[in-house]
Amino acid sequence: MNNPFAPPIDLSHLPNYRQADARPRRAVFLGRVSTKDRQLPASSIPRQVVLAAERLDPGEEFMAHFWDVESGMLPVHLRGLGPQEMYDGLGVPTPRDGSLQDLVDRAEQMGVTHVLAERSDRVARAMLTSLTVEHELERLGAEVIYANEPTGGTESGRLRTRRYGQAEAEIYRATMIEMSMGGQYQHATNGWNHGYPPYPYVAVVDKDAPVRGQGRFGEMRPKKKLAPHPDERRFDAARELCRLRREENLKGPDIVAILKAEPDRYPIEGEWTYNRVEGLVSNPKLTGYQVYNRRANRTGRAGFSRRNPISQWVWSPKVVHKPVVSLEEWMQAQEVTAGLRAGVEGGPLLRVRAAASRLGLTVTAVSSSAMHTLYRIGNRQIVLPAPVPEALVQQVIEDLGSVE
Repeated sequence: MNNPFAPPIDLSHLPNYRQADARPRRAVFLGRVSTKDRQLPASSIPRQVVLAAERLDPGEEFMAHFWDVESGMLPVHLRGLGPQEMYDGLGVPTPRDGSLQDLVDRAEQMGVTHVLAERSDRVARAMLTSLTVEHELERLGAEVIYANEPTGGTESGRLRTRRYGQAEAEIYRATMIEMSMGGQYQHATNGWNHGYPPYPYVAVVDKDAPVRGQGRFGEMRPKKKLAPHPDERRFDAARELCRLRREENLKGPDIVAILKAEPDRYPIEGEWTYNRVEGLVSNPKLTGYQVYNRRANRTGRAGFSRRNPISQWVWSPKVVHKPVVSLEEWMQAQEVTAGLRAGVEGGPLLRVRAAASRLGLTVTAVSSSAMHTLYRIGNRQIVLPAPVPEALVQQVIEDLGSVE
């Protein structure tokens, strides 16, 4: 801004009339596109470069270009983590010298004096993130300039325009999250599946779902519901491992050992593991209800998702696919799991299995009903009620010595 209170005579020839900047001007471009599928980085990034370049000095060019194909809702340290092969395959004519995080890390070393972007939401949609980036770059001696801001005028006016733009970006971010989550909630309550189908199911196209037309970037993905896996043994295996937790109070490693002992009866790709067992036991989709929002994926830690409390889960209002267990049985299994994690000792059947193991015998559940379970121990079969009374447990253990 020109000083309106100039001296009464021309003093511009004096050596200290203007403050000299010892550093040469070195400007870099900063840009962002949300996704490579829903937007076109090959056209969006060059367009942003053209707009940002309007704030360059005459004859000046960008010394480097930093841009990402990432959601503006991500924190800075999670930006630009995509492999270089992905960026190379986008066909963007603008060179890429790194991500936003790379710019912050290298700005001082490169001697960057100005960072030019189309507008503030190209830095981030969260106001705190964009403010933090601006503050860090300015601390390193680089001024952040947005092409959509007016030139001239007062500093307060420029700042007001910038903050309004940043607040608008964050409000847009919150609105988009609300609309997206609302759509996901409806997706679940209509019975359509999110993510990979659980072990005893496959995802099949719902022929009764509304047909969506051709989208901007090709055919829209069809709605899918869960259906039993063609291999019926998977359903039986899932039902059995839930029963082992619910009725026998077995821990994950014990259930894994039982399932591994009979691979023909309990088939699985690879092998049974603790995480697979615990994941199935805790999966509410086994009840026939469709459930969404069990995990929060955007936690600020790469590759880490946080479990949401059950109160935040979104359930379909009715059963929408064939259940493995009833909702009541699933709830009982969760209660047992909570007890095991709290250090509560296992149930009476765990003692039976331990006694049988000492004798080299295997306890196998043959069939079960709501009230009883038929077990095979050695060459004998025995029917036990659920739950098993303590007196009956002791009798079974004593009788194991006569089992061959």
